Amino acid sequence: MSRSTGGPGSERDLERDRGQDRGPRLRRSSLEIREKEIREKGSEILREQLDAAQTELKLKDKECERLSQIRNQLEQELEELTASLFEEAHKMVREANVKQAAAEKQHREAQGKIDVLQAEVTALKTLVLTSTPSSPNRQLHPQLLSAGTRGSHRHGGGHTRNKSASGAFPPNRTEPEHPSAPAQPAAKEDREPAVPALLSLILCLLPGHSVNLTYEPYGLQGAEPDAPKRQMDSVLFAEFLAWKQRPSLERSSAFLSRIHREDIGPCLSFTRSQLSQAVQDAVENNSLTIEPIGTSAAPLVKAAAVECGGPKKCALSGMSRLCRHRIKLGDKESYYYISPSSRARITAVCNFFTYIRYIQQGLVRHDAEQMFWEVTRLRREITVAKLGFYLNDQG
Repeated sequence: MSRSTGGPGSERDLERDRGQDRGPRLRRSSLEIREKEIREKGSEILREQLDAAQTELKLKDKECERLSQIRNQLEQELEELTASLFEEAHKMVREANVKQAAAEKQHREAQGKIDVLQAEVTALKTLVLTSTPSSPNRQLHPQLLSAGTRGSHRHGGGHTRNKSASGAFPPNRTEPEHPSAPAQPAAKEDREPAVPALLSLILCLLPGHSVNLTYEPYGLQGAEPDAPKRQMDSVLFAEFLAWKQRPSLERSSAFLSRIHREDIGPCLSFTRSQLSQAVQDAVENNSLTIEPIGTSAAPLVKAAAVECGGPKKCALSGMSRLCRHRIKLGDKESYYYISPSSRARITAVCNFFTYIRYIQQGLVRHDAEQMFWEVTRLRREITVAKLGFYLNDQG
């Protein structure tokens, strides 16, 4: 009621009330201004940090790109270096193989020449040693020849053989010699060319070289009429050439199929068929072991004796034979005693497969014809062993 009267006290109260209302408003406005300033400063700081982070990311992206280019370049250089190293290694291996083949060829040729020279020296020593006082060699002592015989020796270009001491000297020294008597026919009868005689002596001293000499044209000219000749079977050679294009141990080729059918199968066919098939499989897989029997061999039990044979019974043929060797099939623990004939048949087939594997691995440095004749020789050994012929091996 007093305020409505409009006195001085009421006006002061109104001013005081207004002052009280204006203070909070000023404080709120100042707070809002401060908050706005703080927000602006915070946003500016965040923008600066964002710009710095973006700049740093760009720099890192550039660094990553540069490192990636360096890595790609290093990988490319490494691949090129690896390829060049492999190429250089293959080149060195090829050169080494060529040099090795040439060295082996020269070694074989030199060894052959040495063998021939040694045989010639031995033959000449034999000819020299055959000249004794009781039986002189008239070729080495031409003063012992008569005039007619000496003339025939000059013109004949050969030599005479003294078959006995009685032929070297006349039986009666008191009787005069007649140059025109039958001494000349006797000399003609005993005369033979010098080179074939020397070759025959060399062949007797070195039987291993007789086959090689027989195959040469010169050897064929000087060979005996009864010397074995050979002629290539065109069908077998064609099958061998077809197999040689892609050599393998599979029986799908006509070449190995024929050999299995005609040679290997009959050669390894024994009385005990199951064991024979196991032996043939082990030979083909190159897992068969042959070893000589020691003097103090461990005795076998009775059950294994029937299956594996014994020192006096062959496990393959079942016949009572003296067995000096035994075989082992792969990783099996059992040993099987075999007779010398069975061992010869198995080793003949093993020799054939060994040579076939050498051809397959590229270790044989001969031409196709020489390989074919070596295969034929191994087939002949298989046939000979199959028929029961073998060498008496005491080892």
